[in-house]
Formats: sequence, C-alpha cells, structure tokens
Amino acid sequence: MPPRPTPADVLATLLRSDPGRPRLTCYDDATGERIELSAKTLANWVAKAANLLTEDADAGPGTRVGLDLPGHWRAAYWAWATWSVGATLVTGPGAAQAEIVVTDSADRAAATTAAGRYAVLVTLAALARSHPAAPAGAVDEAKDLAAYGDRFDPWQRPGPADPALDADGEHTAYGLIVPDPHWPTGTRVLVTGDLTAMLGALMHAWAVDGSVVLVRNALGDQAARLAAERVTLVR
Repeated sequence: MPPRPTPADVLATLLRSDPGRPRLTCYDDATGERIELSAKTLANWVAKAANLLTEDADAGPGTRVGLDLPGHWRAAYWAWATWSVGATLVTGPGAAQAEIVVTDSADRAAATTAAGRYAVLVTLAALARSHPAAPAGAVDEAKDLAAYGDRFDPWQRPGPADPALDADGEHTAYGLIVPDPHWPTGTRVLVTGDLTAMLGALMHAWAVDGSVVLVRNALGDQAARLAAERVTLVR
C-alpha cells in the first residue's frame, strides 16, 4: 500500500492538476476585501514562508510552530509552510507556547521574543507593506517575507509517525493528516468558521481536487454569494 500523502503532496497535486484554477477564495464582510488564490499563487506564498522557517528559524521535523491566527488566507499558507518543512503545527491555546509563533498580535509577538523564542508578526490586510507596531526582534511578515525564495525544496521529509498537528492538545500524525477522500471530486465548500474549521475544509477539499470559499465576519444571507461562487457544500 502506498504511503498516505502529506499536505505538501496535496498542494503539489493541485499544481499539476490545474495551477491557475482558484483554490481559496476569501471574503471579509467587515472590510469588503475579496482575495482569490490559485494553486500557483498559494504555492508561491507557501514557498516563501517555508524558506523563512528553514533558513531563518531552523524549523524542521520536531519543531513546533504555533499558528495564532484566525481563519484567514494568510493562515492557510503558514499552515502549509509548516507542513512543507515537516514541523508540527500547533493551534489553540498551546500555539503561544510553541518554539516559533506566527501571530497577528503585536503584544503576543513581543512576549514571544522576550521569552527568547521566534515570532512572526502577520498583518492580515491584503496590501499591507509593514506592521505599524512590529516589536524589535520579531519578523514583520508584510515587510520581510517577499525577500524569500519562490521555490522550496525541503531539507527533510517527515515520517508518517511524526506529529503534524497539535490542535487543542489533540495530536495527528503526518500519516493521518490528509483524510481519505469522501467528498465528490471538485467540491467547492463554503466555510465561515474559525481556524480549525478552515484547515479541515482545505484539507478535505484539496484532497478531492476541490476548492474553498472562506467568509469572515459574514453579514446577511449568503445565498447569492453561494450561487455566484458555485458552492456545492456548506460547512
């Protein structure tokens, strides 16, 4: 029996299948933003973040990377970057105690660096060029991430028993993190939940050559949006 795919394998399959097709469409009804990312664009973001994690933070199998972000398109590429380097993604309350913390809170970033750990401060706004309150010692993602390479070649691949996800203390190994496909091929799923809901929907949808529509701060009836985006499943 062949080994189960990793999240990095799933993204690579999307690139081979159709690199230009939208795979993650994100709305924020509080700001009016709409962002659409193809597999090619996602892979570019993932590569830059993965190169930062390996080159600057020495991340790899055994490293714990805390994702202290809401369900957001930026959280998607940081999750896949973590899995691309073979590290353990930590979500929930434990994220703030990880060796590397990726956060949108300047206070959390400052506390992380003060404790001698590595912090990446993320600005959620799509066109941000820097964070106005970035603390000394933290990576200002909006300013610094563009300098990293658009291609990532992992130094090590995780083993199937290596920990891929620590979600609120619930552990999932790399050999089990990608689910057995049970959604129809090409499913386009709407998600309005938190980080956990978004990551689960991405993993399931991408495993069946599908895509995700993420809505933050949803306002009003979503029926027209579902029709316009050709959503086939709501989670």
